[in-house]
Amino acid sequence: MTVNDDSFTNWKHREEIAESMIPMIGKLHRERDVNVLLHSRSLVNKSVVSILKTHRFARQIAGEELSVTETLPFLEALTALDLGPSQIDIGMLAATYKADDRGLSVAEFTAEAVAGATGAGKAERREGRDVVLYGFGRIGRLVARLLIEKAGSGNGLRLRAIVVRGGGEQDIVKRASLLRRDSIHGQFQGTITVDEANSTILANGNAIKVIYADDPSSVDYTAYGIKDAILIDNTGKWRDRAGLSKHLRPGIEKVVLTAPGKGDVPNIVHGVNHDTLKPDERILSCASCTTNAIVPPLKAMDDEFGVESGHVETVHSFTNDQNLLDNYHRSERRGRSAPLNMVITETGAASAVAKALPDLKARITGSSIRVPVPDVSIAILNLRLRRETSRAEVLDHLREVSLTSPLRRQIDFISAPDAVSSDFIGSRHASILDAGATKVEGDNAILYLWYDNEFGYSCQVIRVVQHVSGVEYPTYPAPAL
Repeated sequence: MTVNDDSFTNWKHREEIAESMIPMIGKLHRERDVNVLLHSRSLVNKSVVSILKTHRFARQIAGEELSVTETLPFLEALTALDLGPSQIDIGMLAATYKADDRGLSVAEFTAEAVAGATGAGKAERREGRDVVLYGFGRIGRLVARLLIEKAGSGNGLRLRAIVVRGGGEQDIVKRASLLRRDSIHGQFQGTITVDEANSTILANGNAIKVIYADDPSSVDYTAYGIKDAILIDNTGKWRDRAGLSKHLRPGIEKVVLTAPGKGDVPNIVHGVNHDTLKPDERILSCASCTTNAIVPPLKAMDDEFGVESGHVETVHSFTNDQNLLDNYHRSERRGRSAPLNMVITETGAASAVAKALPDLKARITGSSIRVPVPDVSIAILNLRLRRETSRAEVLDHLREVSLTSPLRRQIDFISAPDAVSSDFIGSRHASILDAGATKVEGDNAILYLWYDNEFGYSCQVIRVVQHVSGVEYPTYPAPAL
């Protein structure tokens, strides 16, 4: 048998194993609210090839691929346990088991590592939490996709309604079509039908009421059976407490803004300061996509090296706020054609850092250039550190942070020498460190941070909503602090 034959036989064998994992992953998710991860990447609803590709990510750890033959025994061990709602990382289980020298079996080690998810101390399955989307633009539709994807057993977040201004004939049909197909993010994974008579979109069995309103104060959500809901404002029209308070209508418990909040509205970057939220806080902001991209790496660098000062330059994809062709705009440069120009503009991300990282004493400045790509941006973070270091030390630290720390869902790491912006469409991380572009000299470090300013940010929004709704379940094994 040739080497090629051996490789193909091995591939088919791994395909067979990955195929056997799918029903186990699905059953754990549907019946027990257990989200199976592989180094922070969810394996729920993934194809055979996707599962195998996710295993390849483990090459970042020790330079070698993690095999499904290594993770399957841990998955099988999980199915034998009486698990409560949780997130369980079988990649981390496999890695920590290798380092354990006590001679435990896989079943014994797994039971010990996820002990908090079993027995009397396990989390209880909660009743689903209603969610309302106010606005249905780029972020609104991606958040809708994520909510539908995560509906799972029905005990998590439930997208109950979308509030939009009336758009004329076949409005609901057109909005459903925009949810079904996206020029950047591709086809919706599932089925969508429209019940025009009842103003409802059915997406993967989820009935989503479309409510038409020109003002938040005109909606009584209880009339639609909605109660204690979290409303996600995707319009950005209201950013201060007074404006956002208009959403606190019958049926709405909390309001989450997908833009930087003004005044005393808390700006939350999940993974960094979400645990500072007071339980009785009813209005909060998820800050901006750029703030979410730079704050987690800033925290990681400050924790290890200390940051004296810094400047962030964002090279940002164009957005709906700009004009397709030259036309009047209230901003000085955003009126010029977005797909034809690089446009210098402002960013509030640097000033927003102080809200998310109040303990960071460093002064951070920022500026931005909009460029003719429809999605994925890059933040160039130029930092002066409190001590000298080396490129290898910085990369080792950030690689470890991306794999084992509490920031592993926020920071990703890539060492591919030919990576370009389109490679990161669909990334679920707040930012991805480009190892090849990183520069370090003495006490100066320059980090290049890619981020999907649409989808990655939407994932951060969902994490915040899960946290404030009480359906953000614990992760096992616990990440290193």
